[in-house]
Amino acid sequence: MEISKAELASAAAANGAGSQELRGAEILIKALQAEGVKYIWGYPGGAVLHIYDAFYKQDTIQHVLVRHEQAAVHAADGYARATGDVGVALVTSGPGVTNAVTGIATAYMDSIPMVIITGQVPTAAIGLDAFQECDTVGITRPIVKHNFLVKDARDMAMVMKKAFHIARSGRPGPVVVDIPKDVSFNKVPYHGYPESVEMRSYNPVRKGHGGQIRKALQLLLTAKRPYIYTGGGVLLGNATNELRTLVDMLGYPVTNTLMGLGAYPASDRKFLGMLGMHGTIEANNAMQNCDVLLAVGARFDDRVIGNPKHFAQNERKIIHVDIDPSSISKRVKVDVPIVGDVKDVLTELINMVRESAIKPDGKALASWWETIETWRSKDCLKYDRGNQDVIKPQYVVETLWNMTKDADTYITSDVGQHQMWAAQYYRFDEPRRWINSGGLGTMGVGIPYAMGIKLAKPDSEVFCVTGEGSVQMCIQELSTCLQYNTPIKIVALNNRYLGMVRQWQEIDYEGRYSHSYMDALPNFVKLAEAYGHVGMLIERPQDVEPALREARKLKDRTVFMDFRTDPTENVFPMVKAGKGITEMLLGSEDL
Repeated sequence: MEISKAELASAAAANGAGSQELRGAEILIKALQAEGVKYIWGYPGGAVLHIYDAFYKQDTIQHVLVRHEQAAVHAADGYARATGDVGVALVTSGPGVTNAVTGIATAYMDSIPMVIITGQVPTAAIGLDAFQECDTVGITRPIVKHNFLVKDARDMAMVMKKAFHIARSGRPGPVVVDIPKDVSFNKVPYHGYPESVEMRSYNPVRKGHGGQIRKALQLLLTAKRPYIYTGGGVLLGNATNELRTLVDMLGYPVTNTLMGLGAYPASDRKFLGMLGMHGTIEANNAMQNCDVLLAVGARFDDRVIGNPKHFAQNERKIIHVDIDPSSISKRVKVDVPIVGDVKDVLTELINMVRESAIKPDGKALASWWETIETWRSKDCLKYDRGNQDVIKPQYVVETLWNMTKDADTYITSDVGQHQMWAAQYYRFDEPRRWINSGGLGTMGVGIPYAMGIKLAKPDSEVFCVTGEGSVQMCIQELSTCLQYNTPIKIVALNNRYLGMVRQWQEIDYEGRYSHSYMDALPNFVKLAEAYGHVGMLIERPQDVEPALREARKLKDRTVFMDFRTDPTENVFPMVKAGKGITEMLLGSEDL
């Protein structure tokens, strides 16, 4: 059965044309088309062959064949983070599902809208330990927003409608749809894709409570030391314009979490930098010493506030805006909870500020800014910029930022020291340009993220900042980059160590570097070339900028840049585990 562009003229046309007989797999394709899906990342196997056959007969959705199921979910995840659309991945049963689990958990921790379609053994074989069977629903239940097992092909269209609705609404997240092989093969009457969906048990609140917003307004406008703390929820809720309007109207200092970078321009003086474990002095001290804190789309996690008892020592009023009621007062007791869509709540708050007769206390605010500037003057992100003997990793990121800050650029990272240096030294002015794993801290995401973004944004520059440890976890996807012509640029800060592990071992374990040294690394230049790409080895500081320039000129090639960086460099500032956010190590002199 051909499912072509001509049929896409109206996904609902079947509604008026009566029913037709379609296989479950064909209904699945119809659903994806009706949802506007452009790309799907996957890997075939026995349980999903009927679905792959249906993909063969259509020409509107591009399937991208990855080299490992984990990368399929990561690539769809990166696509979703950069575009705001629902990312879609497809894997087979058994090991296909278990390989995808890391990607699903990564998306779940960072609230990324995704639909993951998994194959399952035929319904009659479920529970009989059939070949490549696993309990997909049970395995994924703790790491999804919801999951479905489709037992009848007649339910396929409605299940897919619900899956996409759940994934993108409220607090977004991944949804798994498990499809037994016989369900994808069976023919059933198809009456068209549902135009709407109602779920009695799922109805997320969008509009914030007006009375609570008025309380928040009163606190904000009478504050002496106000502070605005925002997280990934501002980006996910597409509320960056509203945040910027509010901050600029009030003139208050603002910070972003690791996941919120780009929500407010890093180049603006009101931005105090990232806060938390590797945040700036000014951002962390303002968090601890403010008298009114407005938290928007953030969750007060352990990497942000450090020790909760230390955080609670200072008296402050906390306003917390979040779409997810379970996130409010979860770790920190708040005074004014506001459950609602952050965009809607901020819009209402802005209107109230404009109409209010009360204005911020200019004198108190000026004094607060004086205090903040005193903290900022310590320049906690300084490093040895003049070193000509060894490449400082911060210098690589800073050079990359200087070269690309005016270009249409996306930065992905893996997890480790390089991730923190990218967050600290690449100053993001726009939303959805910084793509990394925050909550789960998953190594190996960098290349798949970059692949997904490059497909979505072919005219943009996409750089993956990684380390020699992380990059090897999904390095096989260099093959996918070649097959699907996604010319990304890989910036590997190669210090020959599992850098963040080594740093903790130096500080907390008296320099006992247990299994953190990488003493059998591949020749990354030759490896890149073996995959059909360009490889570069950069060993001197004076060669950093020329190498980046050369890589940028090679617009149609994937380039792997192996920067040999200082193996002794640590990420500072740093808050040790169990300490308060103002108990910061600023450099080796504090060790």
